[in-house]
Amino acid sequence: MKYILMGMLDRDWIGRHKERVEESMAKAKEFGIEFESIYYTQGQYDFIDIIEASDPYVVLAFSMWYAKNGYGRIMTMPAFDEPTIERVDDMTI
Repeated sequence: MKYILMGMLDRDWIGRHKERVEESMAKAKEFGIEFESIYYTQGQYDFIDIIEASDPYVVLAFSMWYAKNGYGRIMTMPAFDEPTIERVDDMTI
């Protein structure tokens, strides 16, 4: 399933991009998480990523690991494609 991660960096990690990304990618790989895209933004969130993960528990574990290691905070949201929404819409009739 796809998830959207919207994150805010801790000020201690600003300017230490390469180190944070390498450690985060290694941990994500351990959890079986694959990053489809990574975007850096200006505004409320510092980055928005789209990932593929087997279940919400690994996404939660990754988010907790990220915060525990002081990198920042991540808000996660499941992302549903159009065919899924159409199936669910048909179920509500």
